Amino acid sequence: MKAALFAIAAMTLLTRAADPAPPRIVIASDSTAQDYKAEKYPQSGWGTMLRCAVPGVTVENRAIGGRSTNSFIREGRLDAIASDLRRGDTLLIQFGHNDASADKPERYTTVPQYEQNLVRFLAVAKAAGAKAVILTPVARRDFKDGVEQPSFPAYADAARRVARQTHTPLIDLGRTSQAWVQAAGPEAAKAYYLHYDGAAGAPGYPNGVADDTHFSELGARRVADLVATGLKATRLPIARRVTPHVPALTRTTPAGGPSCG
Repeated sequence: MKAALFAIAAMTLLTRAADPAPPRIVIASDSTAQDYKAEKYPQSGWGTMLRCAVPGVTVENRAIGGRSTNSFIREGRLDAIASDLRRGDTLLIQFGHNDASADKPERYTTVPQYEQNLVRFLAVAKAAGAKAVILTPVARRDFKDGVEQPSFPAYADAARRVARQTHTPLIDLGRTSQAWVQAAGPEAAKAYYLHYDGAAGAPGYPNGVADDTHFSELGARRVADLVATGLKATRLPIARRVTPHVPALTRTTPAGGPSCG
């Protein structure tokens, strides 16, 4: 009897050891994706809202404002990801907004450097046995004569080039978000970015704000849906866990926070 119980216990331990770790999505990005404290509302990041499309999947959002590929690496943030990234994880990489800041040397990254840095991110994922996805930089609200302009085209092209050369899945968020903003039109698109006057009572902006780069709650939800749609279209294992167009990401009125309800 004791031998039988021992065998059952040993088999249970072996089975548990063989179980894969729960899937995770790790996001390396900037302020367009990051999580925000409640006092910054309505400013929101798409990485926060992506959680609504992947129930049961942990989203480790390492995005932080003001970072380029250069500064993210220089500050040890890529090393921190490398230290705990594991097999089965999916690493989403979206930069470009701050890499293009030629007037801010602590951020600025030349296009060749940007390409080299993306390859470093990919190497970290490969070493960990994780899957990587490159995203082109998400669109700013930037209309000229009623036409939404491409955002950071040199960096978007570089991201596409690295993805193609390394056979890495690409979510062309720059193009899909540009089309989304164009479809909304110049005025309606303001609702997706930070456009509030002081009377609006926005907790993070009591004196009002006019910002065509960062997202409102509704904007972050829509961009998260674009990311989810792109991730679903990949052939990666995580795609099976992604459900785009859930009501939380397509709602037309704010929830007052990052609720997925």
